[in-house]
Amino acid sequence: MNSNIDLVATLASRGFIHQSTDLEGLRTHLATGSRTVYLGFDATADSLHVGHLQGIMLMRWMQKAGHRPVLLIGGATTRIGDPSFRDESRPLLTNEQIDANIAGITRTFSRYLTLGETAGQVVDNAEWLDQIGYLQFLNDVGRYFSINRLLTFDAVRQRLDRENSLSFLEFGYTLLQAHDFTELAKRHNCTVQLGGADQWANIINGVELGRRRDGRELFGLTMPLLATADGKKMGKSMNGAVWLDSERLSPFDFWQFWRNCDDRDVRRFLALFTELPLDDIDRLANVDGAALNQAKIVLANHVTALAHGEAAAEQASATALALFAGGKHGNDLPCFSVDRSQLTGGLTVAAALVTCGVEPSLSAVRRLAKGGGLRVNGEVMQSGDELLSPDDSRWHVALGKKRHIQIEVSQ
Repeated sequence: MNSNIDLVATLASRGFIHQSTDLEGLRTHLATGSRTVYLGFDATADSLHVGHLQGIMLMRWMQKAGHRPVLLIGGATTRIGDPSFRDESRPLLTNEQIDANIAGITRTFSRYLTLGETAGQVVDNAEWLDQIGYLQFLNDVGRYFSINRLLTFDAVRQRLDRENSLSFLEFGYTLLQAHDFTELAKRHNCTVQLGGADQWANIINGVELGRRRDGRELFGLTMPLLATADGKKMGKSMNGAVWLDSERLSPFDFWQFWRNCDDRDVRRFLALFTELPLDDIDRLANVDGAALNQAKIVLANHVTALAHGEAAAEQASATALALFAGGKHGNDLPCFSVDRSQLTGGLTVAAALVTCGVEPSLSAVRRLAKGGGLRVNGEVMQSGDELLSPDDSRWHVALGKKRHIQIEVSQ
């Protein structure tokens, strides 16, 4: 990115900015040198999902502008759980689960950001939190915070207003995150923290701790909390989370999520999740009806290429084209296996889908068939109780207009 470009203006125009502790100060700070910027994630799963993608893309823009991203993974704080806007505590994970999750998340980061000692870096807050004693923490951090003020934060107040349990461990989470910011400032000269709008109070506490205790000037920037136009939480679909890791979700299903987005979301998603110029985005999205489908395909291709590579995006697009042009099979479809012995004994389409874990029950498949939404190799299934032919070895199954899978006989 051209160093003369106003990065803050660019980010605002693409929809990344919600609040800042000092927006004009941050603008000058980013324009007058290469800065280290951090974004934090707890290691609650071995992959991130598209609900995290806004933050990753923001970090990508920062790195393109010459700034150094630090991706802080909460190996220590994952054991506690961030109470922000949650009604209950998170389940606790073992150290082994946390380590596996950190490895998976790091793989995801490396697809979007250049990592290395002189480039972006992944840091685990267990490096310092595992070493600090309770009395030292109270002395170094706790003395700078008022309980009265902490009780006013929305994440805490909402839990208390609903009479949901809030443990002392969770209550201390905001102090741990404030400590993280100041530790990153000391260790990596990190001066900017990014986060979702629900992290505003935690970010403010880090900025204030750095100022009051260490005399450091730190900055915070939050992104809008994203939901789809129909009100669903970003990162969720009818089949669960839309994961960024191909071992969790196939590139085809990932591509399909973007291709099938609501018309009202197309321009916003193109601005946030691709690097296309805004003029091009406006030309693509400033259309109505069926013409908007081309913009959705462009969106799906660009987002999938970033997540899984150009080849995977091209394969997913070709598979979708073949399917909707009447083709039977696509090499990139999710594939499930059944035993030959099941076929010889008589295996219904419904039973196969339930056995493979594609549908939760026989009745769910039958309801789908009754509505005309179940096809096998292009043939409409009337009930779902039709038998799979023992003479075949692979079937393309369409469940509604948007879900396509393959079932094959295991060897």
